[in-house]
Amino acid sequence: MKNATEKFLPLTHTTYYILISLLDPLHGYGIMQKVEEMSQGEVKLGPGTLYGALSKLEKQKLIAKMEDLDEERRKYYVLTALGKDVVKLEYKRLTNLIAASKNLIEGMGELK
Repeated sequence: MKNATEKFLPLTHTTYYILISLLDPLHGYGIMQKVEEMSQGEVKLGPGTLYGALSKLEKQKLIAKMEDLDEERRKYYVLTALGKDVVKLEYKRLTNLIAASKNLIEGMGELK
């Protein structure tokens, strides 16, 4: 039987990037910028996709909306304790996946 954190796995790469971007509080536009930067341009979030994901993650209690941190009425989000546990578990899952396939992939020859 899965524990409370395992039920969220596997995460999509977009969700993983959103969650790790929220180790420090960020507003929506900041999240879009940070995800694009961390993914080296691989993941570019539009407002509709981002706010849909944020709403879902908030309902799942992986992130929380913070009180207004500035006068511009931006909504800031931060990772919850459950969200941190899910991120750590996903990191472990991905690390195990890489470790399990490393020798096989290297045996295929040069990676491009």
